[in-house]
Amino acid sequence: MAVFTVTHAQRVDDYAVIQTLEATDITIGQTIIVSGVGNNFDATYIVQAVPTFGFVGVSVEGDFIFDYEVTITNQLLVKSNFDNYSRASATGTVTWTQTCSWTTVGNTQEFLGISSATANDTAYLTTCVAAANAWCFRRRVQAGYHDSLTTVPDGSVLLGTTLYASGLYRERGTTGDSYASFQDMSGPPLMTLGRVNQLLGVKRSQCA
Repeated sequence: MAVFTVTHAQRVDDYAVIQTLEATDITIGQTIIVSGVGNNFDATYIVQAVPTFGFVGVSVEGDFIFDYEVTITNQLLVKSNFDNYSRASATGTVTWTQTCSWTTVGNTQEFLGISSATANDTAYLTTCVAAANAWCFRRRVQAGYHDSLTTVPDGSVLLGTTLYASGLYRERGTTGDSYASFQDMSGPPLMTLGRVNQLLGVKRSQCA
């Protein structure tokens, strides 16, 4: 769960724009909770757009209209059926709870070809799966995708997320840059970030 500070609020043509102090990874289709703002802004919303320009209103065709000469960052546009409210400073918070469930412990165990030997193994594998889901979802958001948190986009993303979870699990108890294994260490590694990024459909990580 992430909580962001609200700095401004606005409502035009039954759509509200909430601006936060911090940049967020919130994207279209995700659910946020606005609280402490008042003036009929406090509610649970599904994000309709993440604009970077001043919001003017809605055209007769139903399209969003923006003032492209006014740049405003960290905005979240949502449906809000109340009276217009001129953009003004505001206090309050935006709460975003993201729990991605693209891959599972079962998928990862199937990929690894193992079953958990102890409760501790199961707990650690569960942690690795949660970390992989969160990291892979974040990588896709950063690459410009608008994905569901609960429905994996396709088979390649599922495999990439499972591969990453498996790699995290296999790194347990390792030293250096190798995996703990009884197998011949001359073989290829279980996971490379290049392969994971390829399966996720994102560019490889770059160093500054």
